[in-house]
Amino acid sequence: MTRSLNPVYSARPQSIFPTMSHLARKCGAINLGQGFPDEDGPKEIREIAAQAVLDGPNQYEPVEGTAALRRAVAQANKRFYDLDIDPDREVQIVSGATEGLAAAFLGFLEPGDEAVLLAPFYECYAPQIEAASAQIKIVDLVPPEWRLDADALEAAITEKTKLIAINTPHNPLGKVMDKEELEIVASAARRHDLIVVCDEVYEHLVFDGCAHIPLMTLQGMKERTIRIGSAGKTFSLTGFRIGYVTGPEPLITGLMKTHQHLSYTSPGSFQKAVAAGLAFGDDYYERFVSNMQAKRDLLSAGLMEAGFDVLPCQGTYFLTVDIRSVGREDDVAFCREITEKAKVAAVPISAFYHPSQTGAPRSYARFCFCKRPGILEEASARLARYFA
Repeated sequence: MTRSLNPVYSARPQSIFPTMSHLARKCGAINLGQGFPDEDGPKEIREIAAQAVLDGPNQYEPVEGTAALRRAVAQANKRFYDLDIDPDREVQIVSGATEGLAAAFLGFLEPGDEAVLLAPFYECYAPQIEAASAQIKIVDLVPPEWRLDADALEAAITEKTKLIAINTPHNPLGKVMDKEELEIVASAARRHDLIVVCDEVYEHLVFDGCAHIPLMTLQGMKERTIRIGSAGKTFSLTGFRIGYVTGPEPLITGLMKTHQHLSYTSPGSFQKAVAAGLAFGDDYYERFVSNMQAKRDLLSAGLMEAGFDVLPCQGTYFLTVDIRSVGREDDVAFCREITEKAKVAAVPISAFYHPSQTGAPRSYARFCFCKRPGILEEASARLARYFA
């Protein structure tokens, strides 16, 4: 067969996550690269899902998602953020946040449109936007503070710009956008009549008593913003592949019409279980954050003991280190080195930049701390021995 394939995907290398996970398995390394917990989430949620499979029916659910889960999502928006969401017109259930992002980009963008991304950014954004035949404009967040500059954002916006995508809490940086930064985005969106796609999958993983602020809560933003949440991240059940999108009816309708041609619908058993989870008491969410914050602190201390400069982490389950603190300059080579020799895997921050960005920072790496304490301690000990 001599036919060419779509270069948006075929010309890109394999994702950094399966690449490093494969290398970790091959080398017998502790995998702190790919971001998934090594323990499943609440047993109650899993039992509800299992019983729902046995009880049935196990057939197609409505394309927009089950009524029970859409109501639960709307109630959670009111409970946590005082957002009034219509569950029938302003909620769409998707098969994981990644599919929700694809449905948004493919549903909103047309050939010739431009979309603004803040780099570094989660790796699926760029190919999904380019698959819609839209152009990407990039605004760099400058290390080590990684703050958004209003002038840089304004310079990236043209008459062709339709959309801005933001991620807070941020993967890979562990950064949480404060109200000042969010207002920079909101102001630009209002002035230029832009859509904002907000990836907020780590909304319930914000540390040190800080609060997550959805962009949708700012003045004039509910009518032009969608926010994407993830049951996988909130309940440590990434294999469930249940995400939820909230936003104004015109955007949700457009997203739904795209979603129906991607995954069409999501398993009803998992939707039933997630609806129950969203109604958990405050004690669950407080315990979830407290446990993950303790793991952050454990790994951070271990990495510092091994000689790393560790950057602040306000949310998510990722820590960024400056590899120059251990005498390294190339993040890709560094991650391969420690996987093969120290037997601990991480991922390079440069993987979260567009392939065209040849000047992307190469001196930072990301470690994932959503693992059992013993695993984090052993990983830190291996790194300490290696860099001693």
